[in-house]
Amino acid sequence: MVEAGESNRRFAGRTAIVTGASRGIGAAVAERLAAEGCDLVLVARTAHQHPQLPGSLKETVERCTRHGARAEAVVADLGDAESRARIVPRALEVFDGRIDILVNNAAAALYGSLLDFPLKRRRVSFEVNVQAPIDLAQAVIPGMLGRGEGWIVNVSSVTAKNVTGPPYRKGNFTGDIGIYGASKAALNRVTHGFAVELEGTGIRVNTVEPRAGVHTEGADALVGDTLTDAITESMEAMVEGVLALCDCPADRIGGTFVSLDLIAELGLEVRALDGRRLA
Repeated sequence: MVEAGESNRRFAGRTAIVTGASRGIGAAVAERLAAEGCDLVLVARTAHQHPQLPGSLKETVERCTRHGARAEAVVADLGDAESRARIVPRALEVFDGRIDILVNNAAAALYGSLLDFPLKRRRVSFEVNVQAPIDLAQAVIPGMLGRGEGWIVNVSSVTAKNVTGPPYRKGNFTGDIGIYGASKAALNRVTHGFAVELEGTGIRVNTVEPRAGVHTEGADALVGDTLTDAITESMEAMVEGVLALCDCPADRIGGTFVSLDLIAELGLEVRALDGRRLA
């Protein structure tokens, strides 16, 4: 048990790629990994400043290096196959050929009615939310197989589940999440498919999702005041769930876990992003 004020260095000597790391869940996961000793390659499109949203790779690198971690930014568009193909080779250069952890967090959160959802936006949704995680996983798996160990964590969404009904339009679910939810459902199934094929190799592949929403810069910009504390969980809790799967045993593979349920199952204490204080 880590006491208050102590830093758990369980990731010392390990390396990780975290996508979508300029803000939100990705930036928070990166900082917590750094606080616990991990070195990182951080991936996003925003190197310095986004025109509308706060946060940048530069800021996340600074947050990580304050914990003594090595952190390098890689600017890439996850929606472009050629752009994302440069990520893992660069990380292998930075880490002398070793990648222990891949966190596929980046997502295209594009909402709208299926009745007129444009093809271009559908393609972007599935490129970023499904194809990119597959490509990055395929690129890191050979090295992990060689070492007999590795962790791949895909960040999913509660919207992947079908809503109950009829009536369907109740609570916080509307028809506008159909494409986004479908892409995340595909990600869950892909995760399970990887796990089936990799069983017994020491590579753990899992997804984790929040029970509801998480207050991030992007979510606040999309839905504003409707994202209340009553329907969200803390950023620290979501990060705790992600990190549990970045360090899980070899028999935990192929699951789609809910962050708060996983925390309860494992009896974890939710800690602040510096890893020292209880959140």
